[in-house]
This record gives sequence, structure tokens and C-alpha cells, in this order.
Amino acid sequence: MNFWKQFRPKACSVKLKAAKKEDALAELVLNLVEGGALDAPHQKPALEALLERERSGSTGVGMNVAIPHVKLEGLVRTACSVSIHPQGLEWQAIDGGPVHIVFTVLRPAKGGAQHDPDQHLEMMRWVARLARDADFRRFALGVKTKTELVDLLKEKSAV
Repeated sequence: MNFWKQFRPKACSVKLKAAKKEDALAELVLNLVEGGALDAPHQKPALEALLERERSGSTGVGMNVAIPHVKLEGLVRTACSVSIHPQGLEWQAIDGGPVHIVFTVLRPAKGGAQHDPDQHLEMMRWVARLARDADFRRFALGVKTKTELVDLLKEKSAV
């Protein structure tokens, strides 16, 4: 499966600016809306869901990666982005390190014509493999453009 195709360059970022996790989540959701991956009416509920998810447990998986992900009522298709925070953010990651790479995944609460829950689980496994891939992390931190970042996803999906 070509999961990388769900990541639109316009919804991603290579220069997150937020200084706090909560502000980063707001920036990530705004990028999804401005990039055309998420409809504007879902902006506020998406942010609220992501903030609640972080309150229940950090999505910082270690190795400088976070994978905030939630189900969202009213979505018909998954909205995804990958973003880079060059300076790193405190995220309460399991290894205590800062987060530089953030995969954001918003998925529909129910299956439908544009969302297969089984495929979603496979995509999340793919994202988790990327998070553990030292080469992916190193190259992601070196990209200069959003397109290069998504091209890296494409390249890693062929491996």
C-alpha cells in the first residue's frame, strides 16, 4: 500500500515554530486545514481531541518522534501530516528526549467508502516502523522542503 500518498506536502511542515507541545498541536492542525487535508469545521474538534489524547498519555514514542493520533467524528477520510521541529520540543516522550519529528494522524471514527479501519492499522504500523528507522529520522531532519519530506516517505515505502 502506498501510505505515503495520504501525506500532502502542503499539510506538512519542515519548520514548526511552536515552543510548547500544545501550541505545536494547534500549528499541526492548522497546517492540515491550510494544506487541504482537513476541512475547516474539523479544526477545533481535531485540536481538542489531540489535546485530550496527550492528557491521557504522551504520544512521544522516543527517538525524537511523536505520533499524535485520534479518531474524529464526522471525518470521512484520514488526514495525515509529518512535520519537523528543528530545535525540538518537550513532549514528555517515553525516553525523555525532545521531539523533532511529528506524524499527525486524524482518522474517521467509523469505516466507510474512504476509510478502511484495517488499512488504517497497517498504515499506523508503517508509521511506527518509520519512527524506529534511524536512516529515515536522519534524512528527515535534513530535508529543506515539504516536498522533499513527502518524497522521503515515498522512498522509504519502497524499502
